[in-house]
Amino acid sequence: MEHLKKYIAEVIGTFVLVTFGCGTAIAVGCDSEIGSGYVLTALAFGLVIVAMAYSIGNISGCHINPAVSFAMLIRKQLSPVDFVGYVVSQLVGSTLGCVALGILFGFDNCSFGANQIQSVWENGTKGGALFIEIILTFVFVLAIIGVTSKVENTAVSGVVIGLTLTLVHILGIHFTGTSVNPARSLMPAIFAGGDALSQVWIFIVGPLVGGALAALVYCFLEKKDVVQQKSKK
Repeated sequence: MEHLKKYIAEVIGTFVLVTFGCGTAIAVGCDSEIGSGYVLTALAFGLVIVAMAYSIGNISGCHINPAVSFAMLIRKQLSPVDFVGYVVSQLVGSTLGCVALGILFGFDNCSFGANQIQSVWENGTKGGALFIEIILTFVFVLAIIGVTSKVENTAVSGVVIGLTLTLVHILGIHFTGTSVNPARSLMPAIFAGGDALSQVWIFIVGPLVGGALAALVYCFLEKKDVVQQKSKK
């Protein structure tokens, strides 16, 4: 039952992320000349994380992102069984979010907030998009691991993680719309089809690689820190 509650929490969290984050992106647009769409979309995604972190964080840890779950698997903070359960739950939540977006904006004319290489990025390539997604996810997941690694940070961890997601969106929207989350990208791409679906591999591979790198780098930094503390004693 405890595992089921965690999975349900991940479904709810990912549903809210896709509905409110992608929904805001659809509603306000991301016009680089106006700029307000960038900020509003970035804030929407960041605020969802803050809200969910303080509501379901104590139940599932509020991953709502396969890249985060993958990082926790590497750090042995999540079992292989729970990893699969979390990812399936996140995909279910994303699917439900897409259904909500289709109802709100119309299934036929809705972009579902799907990630793509942005037309305003004049030098945009698939390789470049993969690179930026790896960097953005690395920063995001590194912040998550860092702030949640100390119990004393519990009170502020949700705010820090939410602000970090806002930060990476402010830069990344120009290039890819910002994914850093395979569940947030896969289902909207399936619902939207077209170019979004042909490019979706970027937004699966990039975040997973970025999350893995963040986990490995933090593990290295932690071990080094432990050795230094022992030597001081």
